[in-house]
Amino acid sequence: MLLGYAFLIIAPNMPSLDRVTDYKPKIPLRVFTADNVLIGEFGEEHRNFLPIKQIPVQMKNAVLAIEDSRFYEHGGVDFVGLLRAVVNDLGGGSAQGASTITMQVARNFFLTRDKTLSRKMNEIMLSYKIERTLSKDQILELYLNEIYLGQRSYGFGSAAKTYFGKQLEQLSVAQFAMLAGLPKAPSAYNPVVNPKRAHLRQQYILQRMRELNFITAEQYQQAVDEDIKVRPSGKSYAIHAEYAAEMVRKIMFAEYKDDIYTSGFDVVTTLRSKDQDAAYQALRRGVMNYERRHGYRGPEAVITLPSDDEERQDAIDAVLDKHPDSDELRAAVVTAASPKLVRATLLSGDSIELSGDGLRFAAAGLNTKSAAALRIVPGSVIRISEDDKQRWSIVQLPNVSAAFVALDPQSGAYRALVGGFDFNLNKFDHVTQAWRQPGSSIKPFIYSAALEKGFGPGTLINDAPLSIPAVGGTPLWEPQNDDNVYDGPVTMRMALAKSKNVVSVRVLQAITAQAARDHMGRFGFDVNKQPNNLTLALGTGLVTPGQMAGAYAVFANGGYQVSPYLIQTVTDARGKLLSQAKPVLVGEESVRVIDARNAFIMDSMLRDVTRYGTGAAASRLGRTDLAGKTGTTNDSIDGWFAGYGGDMVAVAWMGYDNPKSLGSREFGSTLALPVWMSFMQSELRGKPMALQGVPGGLNRDYGDWAYNEYAQGGGVRSLGLDEPGATPPPFETGIFGERIIPPDPSATRMKELYGF
Repeated sequence: MLLGYAFLIIAPNMPSLDRVTDYKPKIPLRVFTADNVLIGEFGEEHRNFLPIKQIPVQMKNAVLAIEDSRFYEHGGVDFVGLLRAVVNDLGGGSAQGASTITMQVARNFFLTRDKTLSRKMNEIMLSYKIERTLSKDQILELYLNEIYLGQRSYGFGSAAKTYFGKQLEQLSVAQFAMLAGLPKAPSAYNPVVNPKRAHLRQQYILQRMRELNFITAEQYQQAVDEDIKVRPSGKSYAIHAEYAAEMVRKIMFAEYKDDIYTSGFDVVTTLRSKDQDAAYQALRRGVMNYERRHGYRGPEAVITLPSDDEERQDAIDAVLDKHPDSDELRAAVVTAASPKLVRATLLSGDSIELSGDGLRFAAAGLNTKSAAALRIVPGSVIRISEDDKQRWSIVQLPNVSAAFVALDPQSGAYRALVGGFDFNLNKFDHVTQAWRQPGSSIKPFIYSAALEKGFGPGTLINDAPLSIPAVGGTPLWEPQNDDNVYDGPVTMRMALAKSKNVVSVRVLQAITAQAARDHMGRFGFDVNKQPNNLTLALGTGLVTPGQMAGAYAVFANGGYQVSPYLIQTVTDARGKLLSQAKPVLVGEESVRVIDARNAFIMDSMLRDVTRYGTGAAASRLGRTDLAGKTGTTNDSIDGWFAGYGGDMVAVAWMGYDNPKSLGSREFGSTLALPVWMSFMQSELRGKPMALQGVPGGLNRDYGDWAYNEYAQGGGVRSLGLDEPGATPPPFETGIFGERIIPPDPSATRMKELYGF
């Protein structure tokens, strides 16, 4: 009767098999570095479709051993197992398996999981239809790519990345068996959530593989003994590049809309994994060092700890879910606290003890006389971090924000991009979205404009207090040097190295703010965001770190415009190339935006900033090709360092999203320069020095470079020295009676670099 019902009623109403014969899995958008490291996936389902020929034999064997050992022998239905399962289900017993792989494919693609007789009959009939339509390998291919395996992963290729951070073909037999245990109950046998149950099932699968002679006795023993390392929850990618991946998602969505989440696009970026990781680590280290300098702010939250052990762990779990880990900064709940010992519990349930130096940073919070908001007590949510010697210390999540970006000055390709301390805590990309005042890091562009007006690095400019008269109702303005030190006549080279504010204002006053703004437009700055007044010399306009990197690239590459770009190639799910970047390389069709002489002179001046100026700490890297400029805005609200070395331009920035002072003793040299140096130390290790050749059209004038047309009296020799009370420059008399300006420290540098 059942057989007749099946063939007369169910069979004619079977759905079309188009979903399996024309299988189009929902594959997410994947984003990779230039060296093929996965940095992001976007889509509800994590998939990585693998043709059956690319799936390792032992992966297939592990699945067959536990799910359907007679798969290649039966016609789609295993009647002995099926009868046993039906009788058990109807009798109210515990759920039984016995569904073949073909039946599971039928259920996953076409049916619900309702445990009814009619649904089971539909599953059987569909299984026969699938077996008549597809080969065994095609059915197994569908199963291995479609099955849900936990952690938003579908298919074994995706699960290998999720649980082990590897390609499927890189896994061991022990790892294959671990994955094969997931289809039955992805939550119950999830090795991240339930490692003990997952291990027991894995051991059983290995036993089945041995019984079926899928593995030898030696392979079995080796797999049983293997200590499997599972990637912790949240460690989705080998390196952190979340801000860059999100940039790619936005670009792709603008072009392909919602198709990006299911169509299997692969995007290869210009980032290099080594550079990206170095940038991420440098930024995090710099921010945490700033946090340590400015003291402990207190726990993130405080809860009441129940006396019952189970209720206490539930309370700890609940609050820690609201305070997720930030990479190495682990959230924990204090269970006991004293000035000498703190005991805290992690989300995993592990108990950590901290003492000695591990309490030093938060010592104020362990003082019973401290303010309540600062005090660490049982129930406090704190951050702890483990060093290389497995010693735990109390730390804190930073409030300050930061950004770091590095690019190739010859092509504009981004090599590293870190838009903030932690993407999961703050998704605002400070590299491309943060419009901040650049402070003194804008001065090189003012001086570059001045070179075109007859100034030279040897021009003497009066570093003395300056009063700008009121005009049109504006108040009297008296710009000051940051340190309130005034050195009298200094060369423009020295003024840039020492970041003399008053000198920069005098220069801008001479060439006009409008001329400087027009010149800045050549470097890619948004001219409309720059003030058309003398405060421009002090960096009161607005720029982004990304813009700043592109601008400094012009000095680094000899005067050519670059267009920063992130996406290198886009391919579809079948590997067809859809688009490929075609950057204009310097020296080919790129546009020259400043004179080669201008770029050369500015390069020499920026190198002196890192030799004896405000960026002198960079000299500790032991290279002569480092160039750049610090930047600190009024009240130390923003800290910058922008510069280059070797074949890399990089910019570091630090500040608060709600602008406030970073501290009266903080400057670009203490905030951003250490981050820049840390990255450059890693990036330039083993690379040769990069030196720019001397372009034609330059001459030596009073011991420094000058354009030929401005040398020997044709350019601006001095500025502000004729003011009342100005100290006369310390001229010396040469052998022909000419006046000679004593060389500043850069003269020795020029000889070292260029042989003059």
